[in-house]
Amino acid sequence: MGHLRIEWESFRTQLLEHRMELGFSLRVTIAAVVSFTVSLLLHVPLPLWTVLTAVILTQVTFGSSVKATVDYLAGTLGRAVYSGAVAALVPHPNEIALAGALALAVAPLALLGAIKPSFRAATFTGVLVLLVPGIAHVGPIESAVYRVIEVAVGGITALAVSLVLPARAGSSAIEAAGHMLVLAARSLPALFAGFMQTRDAAANARIQDGLGQAFARLDAMATEARHERIGFLTAAPDLGPLLRTLLRLRHDLVMIGRAAALPLPETFQARLGPPLARVAETVEDYLRRSGEALAARRASPPLAEAEASFDDYAQALAGIRRDGLTVDLPVDTVERIFTVGFALEQIHQHLRDLERCVRGVARRR
Repeated sequence: MGHLRIEWESFRTQLLEHRMELGFSLRVTIAAVVSFTVSLLLHVPLPLWTVLTAVILTQVTFGSSVKATVDYLAGTLGRAVYSGAVAALVPHPNEIALAGALALAVAPLALLGAIKPSFRAATFTGVLVLLVPGIAHVGPIESAVYRVIEVAVGGITALAVSLVLPARAGSSAIEAAGHMLVLAARSLPALFAGFMQTRDAAANARIQDGLGQAFARLDAMATEARHERIGFLTAAPDLGPLLRTLLRLRHDLVMIGRAAALPLPETFQARLGPPLARVAETVEDYLRRSGEALAARRASPPLAEAEASFDDYAQALAGIRRDGLTVDLPVDTVERIFTVGFALEQIHQHLRDLERCVRGVARRR
């Protein structure tokens, strides 16, 4: 029984970890079945294209489904009219003539798709409108009309299924923001270690690249979330302040990494090392707990310990300046020391902004 319980817990954990993927699989399956059924009811000659459209346009989140559907429709409707006109006006009684008409229909559509990515479906539409009549035994105008019907049915089905069984891009973006904060927290000890010992530049670059990629994923999800903020979804939270705060924190960590490219002079290590270690410890803890709070839609953690560590560092730096220890140092070393102070002031301010953002997300759960 104990073994079965462990196996069940492991299976349940995997289900929870992959709930987004499982939900996507369910939505695609339902979209395929529903679009096929509607095609049969509407007597569409080739339900294949309706089903394919529904499957293609059913995206991981509702926001991405909205964008994909709008782009696909924009690349289909006008191009179906153009391709239908070419098919109707250009005679193509044999294969050679059909190849010429196909070139005439495809060339401008391919150029348009290359210039404007949202019209990439246009070339696909042109091919279907010209070649389907010979397969489905319909006229060119009917082929264009059916192509519009297929895309409309497939697109509406994809949106309906994504709306009824939603995976909101806004929720995914908030989870991605939490993940980025946890990643930043894990990166802090390594970045701050550069103040006390020589660090591998390649290792620092990997840390910064990882944070940059995490923000890029978050930004992409936030873009999808903006597509969800329409009519009936106006209550969705505005992720703009959270995104701006995380970007600023990302820039702060870049400054810290550059300032810690070389260790501080030994005298400064003795004076600034302990308060810097305390800042790294408390900020790491605060970022990690904030990331967890975002993912769980909980209130922001207390900032008091991190603020106290910033105050301690400021006092240590003020003591160094008061004792005149920076007078005989090279200019670049002095610049690095004051860059650290500036970066910490920025982090302090941006942690306060983060506190407000996490609190705002918790209120909207």
